[in-house]
Amino acid sequence: MNAFRRHLITAAGLALGAATAPSAFAQAWPDRPVQLVIPYPPGGSADLVARPLSIKLQERLGQPVVLEYKPGAGGTLASQYAARAKPDGYTFIMVLAAHAINASLYPRLPYDTRKDFAPVSLVSNLPLLVTGSSALKARTVPELIAQAKANPGKITFASAGNGNTSHLAAEYFSTAAGVKMTHVPYKGSAPMVNALLGGEVDLAFDSASTSLPHVKAGKLHPLAVTGERRMPMLPDVPTMQELGVPNFVVNGWYAILAPAGTPAEITERLSREIATVVAQPEIRAQLEASGYQLVGSTPAALGTHIDAELTRWAKVVKDSGARVD
Repeated sequence: MNAFRRHLITAAGLALGAATAPSAFAQAWPDRPVQLVIPYPPGGSADLVARPLSIKLQERLGQPVVLEYKPGAGGTLASQYAARAKPDGYTFIMVLAAHAINASLYPRLPYDTRKDFAPVSLVSNLPLLVTGSSALKARTVPELIAQAKANPGKITFASAGNGNTSHLAAEYFSTAAGVKMTHVPYKGSAPMVNALLGGEVDLAFDSASTSLPHVKAGKLHPLAVTGERRMPMLPDVPTMQELGVPNFVVNGWYAILAPAGTPAEITERLSREIATVVAQPEIRAQLEASGYQLVGSTPAALGTHIDAELTRWAKVVKDSGARVD
């Protein structure tokens, strides 16, 4: 073997090793606190899953996982912040289903929903709970439909913000049931639930985790759940499909993304750590009691999920004529 050929083989071997070996940066990660951006105020459904998750991740990573709340504009402010963050493995964002909805609802987003983020993990799903306030006369979905048809636009529904799942689920229901209701957006789940409790609005399609305590206390009356099946903690509350609204299945979801360009070794490591955390019995018991259905997916599976959600909600936005109020 001549010297030139030996040089080529050595160079190829070094290049292959550089391509397949984890970078020194990734091996050292994390060596300082990690920021997890939350697009809604404290007290909402994202907060309820992010807090216990961050505590357990902190134990496994050996560094603080700091929750940074950046509410506003249906989650788009937080997403813009995360998209522009340095892709060094120290900024992540927990996005909700609104992340996929906003791509169709907002005409000009300051980021690309797919290209500007690297998927990490689908943490959990969460069905919605349709609840009525003291202001709503209807006590069942058929009664709600009848009341809405008799009074077009008079029934008000609250949401946790424009583009939130609570917004589009109600728009989706209005289209499926052939009724017209009026949207009243709030800045997060907590103020939305407070408005319901005060009778300021008639109903909401809310994350089960934030409405469930008030249903159990008798302060809100449940009309339906939006998942594929009834919730174990509310066995007497039927699904929308059982009540004659065909193919109506809507689940909220909670996922972790990183800025595009974050090293794959880091996103894959964090994905594995999340899967380990959500499999722990104490975490499962705590979150499943509030209705969360824990997943802990791979980055690839989350990417596929987001693509499907983008397609689905684009159709709902178009068919319903939903708009930012």
